[in-house]
Amino acid sequence: MSERAAPFYCPYCGDEDLRPNEEGHGAWECAACNRAFQLKFLGLLARGVQRTDTGGDRT
Repeated sequence: MSERAAPFYCPYCGDEDLRPNEEGHGAWECAACNRAFQLKFLGLLARGVQRTDTGGDRT
């Protein structure tokens, strides 16, 4: 398993003072608003990534 992905800001107040929470994997706590939240990866979308460019130089 890879390392934990860290959020950049609190989804409630927007502050960046976040610390891992002891409740489990993906749990974080915000020191500014005193809230705890959990991040969870749900999976990949079935449609995948669709590119709109051709990837080459246009002349």
